[in-house]
Amino acid sequence: MLSRRMIHQIEDHWQPITEGAITRIRKDTDLKHLAALPTSELEDRGREILRRLGHWLTGGDENLARHYQEVGRKRFEENVPLSESVRGHQILKEVTIDYIRDEGFANTTVEIYAEEELEHSVSRFFDWLVYHMVRGYEQAMRSAVGLDAIGQRISASRTGR
Repeated sequence: MLSRRMIHQIEDHWQPITEGAITRIRKDTDLKHLAALPTSELEDRGREILRRLGHWLTGGDENLARHYQEVGRKRFEENVPLSESVRGHQILKEVTIDYIRDEGFANTTVEIYAEEELEHSVSRFFDWLVYHMVRGYEQAMRSAVGLDAIGQRISASRTGR
């Protein structure tokens, strides 16, 4: 049971949540490449995820998986290390969950349960995003070193084609 009120609160407050994530990214000395991306690009990522969070949590659409694979390919092409790309999404997830907790939505047992369910759903959603981003990153990396063609030949030889 997800609380629509809590989800709308996150969607409506995407900007301060995203700003908090960007601040953490910029302060993290291990995220040099990600921190060097333009603020507008990092804001766009936060907005695209958080403004439609309710939609994504209730099934979303298959285009999001493809879009995040494209984000992974773009990060590869920008020479942003995969570890930094993953960590950036982890930070946005952490800041979002902190927002849920800090806002103190829960006053009753049912609301506490709904808050925990939302945290769980948000966490699973971000894990799913990261998975698709990593897939896109890996595809771009394989393509860049010519492994896609090699992999296709190996696969074809195993199946006898």
